[in-house]
Amino acid sequence: MRITNNMLINNMMQNLSNNLLRTQKYFNQLASGKKISLPSDDPIVASKALKLRTDVAEINQYKRNTDDALAWMDITESTLNQMTELIHRAKELTNQAANGTNTDEDTLKIREEIAELKHQLISLGNATYAGRYIFSGYKTDKPLLNDDGTFNINVENSEQIKFEIGIGDVININVPGSDLFNRTTTEATAGSKSEFVDTFDKIISAMESDDKDMLSSLLGDLDDELNNLLRVRAGLGARVNRVEFTAGRLEDDNISFTRLMSKNEDVDIAEAIMNLQNEENVYRASLATGARVIQPSLIDFLK
Repeated sequence: MRITNNMLINNMMQNLSNNLLRTQKYFNQLASGKKISLPSDDPIVASKALKLRTDVAEINQYKRNTDDALAWMDITESTLNQMTELIHRAKELTNQAANGTNTDEDTLKIREEIAELKHQLISLGNATYAGRYIFSGYKTDKPLLNDDGTFNINVENSEQIKFEIGIGDVININVPGSDLFNRTTTEATAGSKSEFVDTFDKIISAMESDDKDMLSSLLGDLDDELNNLLRVRAGLGARVNRVEFTAGRLEDDNISFTRLMSKNEDVDIAEAIMNLQNEENVYRASLATGARVIQPSLIDFLK
């Protein structure tokens, strides 16, 4: 086969192009810090990278869900704690009013404080998180209670707001107002009086009529409200512990998957530098060799 000058030049240009492409590959790796820039560079690495990125994205979403769930439940726990302190104070005042040693002025002051505790209870029942009423069940855009202690909306114990905090792991984060403010039923009807608030109304009424026996009896009702409140707090606390445990696990998973993603995608800098230098040397050698091959011509020998 006859070897022509054009064949030598074409082969040389093809080889130079291939060498330059390999040089550019390692240059891109160093510039981006990644092993591949296109799926075709390494389909296996690209496929694994997509799976790991999806896993990390899911974990980050679950982390956001747990953060939001914990924030909601922290506000709820803080509100329930304030209600607990409020009941303890109401018990002290009711017991003081029932002992029969108070003057009319003392009784009036006690009744006024009980009335303030009632208004505070209603205010706590309408507590919000990020503009959402935490005890209103599904109707988070509406307050649970009216100013007189009646329910503003219908709420059932089954109205549980649930967050997905893991694959197949769903937890309810709220406390329906019916469970908290109506301890003897499983629902609350708009316009009906809250049992919790009604206990305070009965105490105020007993103080106005100076009914010591009724006040002593109502101490038992306050104990029942307190026990119901403690039950609700215990259930909430158990769920908080579960979400906190899940949040810790998600943080560990995020670190592990991010490390795997980095190991799969990130380039070994030292190896890439060495490969780049090798390809640069090959490219320079190709240029030098090409210059020697195509330099002689007929004109050179006619001189």
